[in-house]
Amino acid sequence: MKISIGNDHAGTEYKLAVIGLLKSMGKEVINHGTDGADGVDYPDFVHPVAEDVESGKADYGIVVCGSGNGASMTANKHQKIRCALCWNKEIVELAREHNDANILSLPARFISLPQALQMVKTFFSTEFAGGRHERRIEKIPCK
Repeated sequence: MKISIGNDHAGTEYKLAVIGLLKSMGKEVINHGTDGADGVDYPDFVHPVAEDVESGKADYGIVVCGSGNGASMTANKHQKIRCALCWNKEIVELAREHNDANILSLPARFISLPQALQMVKTFFSTEFAGGRHERRIEKIPCK
């Protein structure tokens, strides 16, 4: 399974830890994020993640910025993307079970690193429930 990941300067520490976790889980990682602390613009690193997922180059994506909002908004501009901004593992479970989220947005300034890693584990261990939720997903327009 391939995971595309992108981050801005606020998410570098989290991104590096998440990459380590993903590799330990046997996942291949495509890194579009910055590896530094100098200020950068999150869309420059989020658009490539969304494009990877949208095109099928990656199975899922993870984006990390300070609040998670900008990254999520940017990713959700792409067709076929259902990026969920999550702040605890319960929201991650619902995003996967009910919304079939294919990109996880992490708010680095508002969650701890252990929380972030648990959320990533939850994202990949939770399946889409389908059923009534599938009908709802189909109503999200993809132009």
